[in-house]
Amino acid sequence: MKNLTQMMKQAQQLQRKMMELQAELGNRTVSAQAGGGMVEAVVNGRQELLSLSIDPEVVSPEDVEMLQDLVLAAVNEALNKSREMVSQEMSKLTGGIQLPGLG
Repeated sequence: MKNLTQMMKQAQQLQRKMMELQAELGNRTVSAQAGGGMVEAVVNGRQELLSLSIDPEVVSPEDVEMLQDLVLAAVNEALNKSREMVSQEMSKLTGGIQLPGLG
């Protein structure tokens, strides 16, 4: 019974640390660029798009598709970086053990 109590305490501590880490990661940002920096997306650790910068030189009514592609590329790369950041931090917390639904 003592081992079960100890395991429950450890699980509660891990849960508290994960909640703290998730809050911290929500304040951390990553960015990605596309088109040689013409489009930049900034995303936080909750995979929320915080800002999108578009250089006016890339805005052309004749080539809207290129701008759309650059925006998609920058946002998707920023989201990937954010997921990697979350996964790495969660892995540090769990000692490399993959827990379902995390990161």
